[in-house]
Amino acid sequence: MTELLRVGVVGAGSWAQRIHVPGLHAHGRIQLTAVWSRRPAAARALAEPYGAQVATDFDELLDSSDAVVFAVPPAVQAELAPQAAFAGKHLILEKPLASDVTGARRIVKAAEAANTAALMMLTRRYAPEVREWLAKLHSSTGWQGGSGRWLASGLLPGEHPGSQWRHEEGAMLDAGPHAIDLLDAALGEIVNVRYAHRNSHDLWQVVFDHISGASSMLTLSLRMPIQPAVVDFAVYGENGYVQLPNGRTFAHHCYARMLDEFLFMIRTGRHWHPCDVRRGLHLQEVLAEVHSAAFVH
Repeated sequence: MTELLRVGVVGAGSWAQRIHVPGLHAHGRIQLTAVWSRRPAAARALAEPYGAQVATDFDELLDSSDAVVFAVPPAVQAELAPQAAFAGKHLILEKPLASDVTGARRIVKAAEAANTAALMMLTRRYAPEVREWLAKLHSSTGWQGGSGRWLASGLLPGEHPGSQWRHEEGAMLDAGPHAIDLLDAALGEIVNVRYAHRNSHDLWQVVFDHISGASSMLTLSLRMPIQPAVVDFAVYGENGYVQLPNGRTFAHHCYARMLDEFLFMIRTGRHWHPCDVRRGLHLQEVLAEVHSAAFVH
């Protein structure tokens, strides 16, 4: 019998409740060992239905785990993830990697020094339709531009009530990593933020230059009364217009695929992955450039 990977979860918020803990518990090659949160009652309510322990502190969670899943605000992840890496634990990390580039670099440095697998939770990148779309784009050349729209109501009053950082930082730090990642993966590395604007309602419009010579435009807001959300991406050029199919793969299926690939990284010792911790640092650097370039009215 293959030995199960012991995994602990840091955080007890909505994403841990909806995706991380159920997904880990359901996976046949993973043992969910413990949950730790700075809110002990929330950790207990999350852990006990799945037979997991409630760690009394972060060190206790590390002692009971081979890998750690983070479901916490960016600043907290930047504080704790390096400690987990230096303790020899493999990491599943939320986006954004940290609240700033310095914190993101600290996580990358720790993961590389400890030679641990460290994978980003960029949900849609694990969906088959997204991988097929990217493979189609990469099989030819001549792409000149791209566009992305991500318009949703997730940060309107009453939404994500327990996620203060999302409401304080806004759409770019929350959904921005997903959107930037898709445009960057489609058209090549983003090398410049040509234009960025954020209005007083947190509506973002950004123009990127890519290493391929293409450019792309992103429109982003999580404070629009839109149901269901509008999420569409497309690339165009000499080979026509190719739109990313609407999300057909549910988040829990993407999560299961991510866990399979995480286990492969650990088993083989091949810690490079298109969505590994270095990808998280690149996205953090682009986010910082967007904020630096933005003007607000």
